[in-house]
Amino acid sequence: MTTLGRRFTTWRYVMNNANMPEGVEMDWLSKWLIVTRAAVFSMTATSGLIGGLLAIGTLGLSVNYWYLVLSVIGLVIAHASNNMINDYFDLEGGVDTDEYVRALYAPHPILSGWLSKAQLRNAILLMNVLDLAILVFLVWVRGPLVVAFALSGLFISVFYVAPPIKLKHRGLGEPGVFVVWGPLMIAGTFFVATGVLPGWVWIASLPYAILVTTVLFGKHIDKISADTAKGIHTLPVILGETRARWVAQALMIAFYPIVIGSALVGWIGPFVMLVVLGIPLLLKVLGQFSSPRPETPPHSYVGWPLWFVGGAFRHTRRAGGLLILGLFLNAILPGLRLPWT
Repeated sequence: MTTLGRRFTTWRYVMNNANMPEGVEMDWLSKWLIVTRAAVFSMTATSGLIGGLLAIGTLGLSVNYWYLVLSVIGLVIAHASNNMINDYFDLEGGVDTDEYVRALYAPHPILSGWLSKAQLRNAILLMNVLDLAILVFLVWVRGPLVVAFALSGLFISVFYVAPPIKLKHRGLGEPGVFVVWGPLMIAGTFFVATGVLPGWVWIASLPYAILVTTVLFGKHIDKISADTAKGIHTLPVILGETRARWVAQALMIAFYPIVIGSALVGWIGPFVMLVVLGIPLLLKVLGQFSSPRPETPPHSYVGWPLWFVGGAFRHTRRAGGLLILGLFLNAILPGLRLPWT
């Protein structure tokens, strides 16, 4: 295999596991993919694409594809900044330590010795400067409503862990993620792409927001003991593990009737009903959430001590991918509608 081929293999592993393969020397790109936690960028890109494809598939609307692409890029940059902000403030607040879960499933940028605090601050600043430039342009071409979307997302992003609000510590982190990855990202991208914002788009933004929230639920269920010890009151801590697993299961299930119902009433085209192909994996993940985490990880398991978040992420990636496929087919075959819609 060529050097470039080995690099691509490494980068693919990093994007799938948020860690370096054992025995492989780290390169610059792998380092920053791990530092920014790029393994979960697919959720942000999916939210942006959902907003864009909803716009493209709506008859009679003019879509600016350049603005759409710029919006999705801005969302991914904001996600990278958010992940680094969380690591910075959790370390400053004494949450992240060598023994805390964050440093066990993947290298922490500072605790691992990869970056200094100043270097992490500078990276956060750079990401926000880039996003500000994108924001200024989009406000110029689309108007002040873009500012409302951006500032709402920035507020939740920064104060997710930053004092004095610390949304995550007050059981508000999960609702915050729901708002950002659904209404703000999806409806915001739709508006940037088209310049208009029909009311039905807000409802169409909810199913994927629910899926992303299940990923955070899974992660916080995995961290219940550690978070309880540090006085961090995530929703799973407040609910208790058993009830939190029930809520996560209910949210995963809810994705399907909302998507199918939106197609049946004619808000979006019929091809989104392809999401039913995700039900076999849903059933498997529901089974995973039906029991407590095992005492020891399965053979070759990557990401321990995290357990539930992996299943939730796999389901979100599968169901979200099927939703994207359905919206894409709706967009290229816009004339096909259910007879009664």
